[in-house]
Amino acid sequence: MSDTSTISFPDSRLRRPVADPTLSAVDQRRLWDELAQGCEGCGDPLVRGLLATGIRNHATFANALAALIGRKLGDRSVADDALSELVTEVFVADPEIVAAAAADLVAIRERDPATANYATPFLFFKGYHAVQSHRVAHWLWQSGRRHLALHLQSRASELFAVDIHPAARLGRRILLDHGTGIVIGETSVLEDDVSLLQGVTLGGTGKNVGDRHPKVRRGVLIGAGAKILGNIELGEGAKVGAGSIVLESVPPFTTVVGNPARPVGTRHSSLPAFTMDQMLPPIDYMI
Repeated sequence: MSDTSTISFPDSRLRRPVADPTLSAVDQRRLWDELAQGCEGCGDPLVRGLLATGIRNHATFANALAALIGRKLGDRSVADDALSELVTEVFVADPEIVAAAAADLVAIRERDPATANYATPFLFFKGYHAVQSHRVAHWLWQSGRRHLALHLQSRASELFAVDIHPAARLGRRILLDHGTGIVIGETSVLEDDVSLLQGVTLGGTGKNVGDRHPKVRRGVLIGAGAKILGNIELGEGAKVGAGSIVLESVPPFTTVVGNPARPVGTRHSSLPAFTMDQMLPPIDYMI
């Protein structure tokens, strides 16, 4: 697989506006060059080996990502090298996974003020690692290799404290900020450009089977510790305040907060996942 050209994002089952400029293709060769530049200037002898095995020893973004996932998730059951080889085969079979991973990295750089370059989240952000591990596990799940998919889910949960069921469907430009304690259930859907903070749960409400988890539309921001429960929908551009428990669907461009969550303030017009603004709109009452 070559990443020297720009890879576009064809339509998928997840809804998203085709003409939106934020969903333009990521030039993986340019991204890879900037990743390598992020390693320059590091004189720490203890980190040079990490920068080499993580970035400098690889020719492409896809190769480095496959090696990273193998190195992170490999164990006695599935060796690092064997897992990296498997991930490479998955990338060749479905280049869209690599395109999505590149888009995720760009999203982190754009939204997270703690990110000075692309190398930092690529090497060190476990939220990013968890999402990319899930993308591979999801492909395996869809391909009928479900025990292996569940193994990768289990390893990712152990290592990153992020538990995403392999069947869950994630769009592109996903940000799991910090990542710790995030749980995403089996029938959950996250469309493009969604941002979640630590401790978020997209879960069910009991022992129901079938389609039982939330559907998160484009541009949604979910604050730290929020619990979204049941087969409900968070409309495009919705914002969920930290610590809220959401049991009913949220209209588009609406802010909800509390337990149980209720709309507050007036509707907004922006996509809060981009701004990462977790403040509440002006309200004229207190709960």
